[in-house]
Amino acid sequence: MHIEFRHLRTIKAIHEAGGLARAADQLHITQSALSHQIKGLEDQAGVELFVRRSKPLKLSAAGLRLLRLAEQVLPQVEAAAAEFSALRDGSSGRLHIAIECHACFEWLFPVLEVFRKSWPDVDVDIRPGLAFDALPALMKEEVDLVVSSDPENLPGVTFVELFDYAPVFVASSTHPLAQKPYVEARDFRDQTLITYPVERTRLDVFSQLLIPAKVEPAAVRQAELTAVILLLVASNRGVSVLPDWVVREVKYSSDYVTRPLTKDGLTRRLYAAVREDDLGKPYMEKLIDLARVEARKLQAA
Repeated sequence: MHIEFRHLRTIKAIHEAGGLARAADQLHITQSALSHQIKGLEDQAGVELFVRRSKPLKLSAAGLRLLRLAEQVLPQVEAAAAEFSALRDGSSGRLHIAIECHACFEWLFPVLEVFRKSWPDVDVDIRPGLAFDALPALMKEEVDLVVSSDPENLPGVTFVELFDYAPVFVASSTHPLAQKPYVEARDFRDQTLITYPVERTRLDVFSQLLIPAKVEPAAVRQAELTAVILLLVASNRGVSVLPDWVVREVKYSSDYVTRPLTKDGLTRRLYAAVREDDLGKPYMEKLIDLARVEARKLQAA
């Protein structure tokens, strides 16, 4: 027996309307076409679906069985259609984010807090991209956006500029290097450098300063949280290098000093890596806009 969605809608409409004429009006077809459809369905089933000569028109036992099926299936079909419509117009979807910048958690959370209020039907999740290969995961559609400072030439992937930032040296105000107007690679040779627990190549101080200069700090100490890094720095347990927007409040504290890296300073840029097919989705555009706005607020603070 071949049952189509229209058959289920027909059974439900006739049951609710109590007659062919009103049901035909609800379904926007002629009564003749509706009668023909019922006859074809009954021929397939080999049984009558309605009790003839009853007013209002009543379903037979077989018809009631189809009605129960319609009441189960049609709401699911309508829900799926609504989901597909939302996906087409960009009001819902999936936005799984991987972050290659450890400090970016502190910047991204305020962005997502604003985003979720405007886009409640978008499934948002964050995965620390430091724990896996984020960009290959993007190409495999395992994640949908990667926050990275290292753009690559990848097929089907666009790196959208978010904002520029400066990695800055952070030390206790009583530290000897606090007297310098800027610090250079050689200044780290006798220092304990406090960093996030990530690969050196993903830390600006190493990739942009120490590795090119072939300088190794006296020791490296790792801490997961920015607050802990700053606590250790204030206690003269070591020095650190952090993005300027992370240490925006430090410049108002007498416990710390921040200094440029090199005489001219260093500038880095954060990007949102997105698959080209997803770039035009409204919620993706909104997230990127919010990310830029929040970054400007942080840097202005």
